[in-house]
Amino acid sequence: MSFGKMNTFIDLVEKQKVLDDEGFSTITDVVVASVRAYREGRHGSEKWANRSTFTDSTDLFRFRVIPDIKVTTAMVLICEDGRYEITSVEDVKGRGMYVEVLAKEVVSSGTS
Repeated sequence: MSFGKMNTFIDLVEKQKVLDDEGFSTITDVVVASVRAYREGRHGSEKWANRSTFTDSTDLFRFRVIPDIKVTTAMVLICEDGRYEITSVEDVKGRGMYVEVLAKEVVSSGTS
């Protein structure tokens, strides 16, 4: 994977509980890392047909492994197009160089 293909900037975010001065807890987003990634939307290719077990995934993100950070399904990806829940995390070819993430776009349920 070359930097030329990694043209999407993403933030890996995890939720943390924070106590305020009065002892009430609120959940806030904490950016764990900001990296460049390759992004592929869902389409009718053979690769996506083979990923049929993740039917709710809308996008694939591939980026370099970040030292001392373990990417999990509890995290959220944020890029310029929106917010994505991580549904699957995989080490590409088991080499420890790249991480492949299948994610589902989060659509707000606001009224029009």
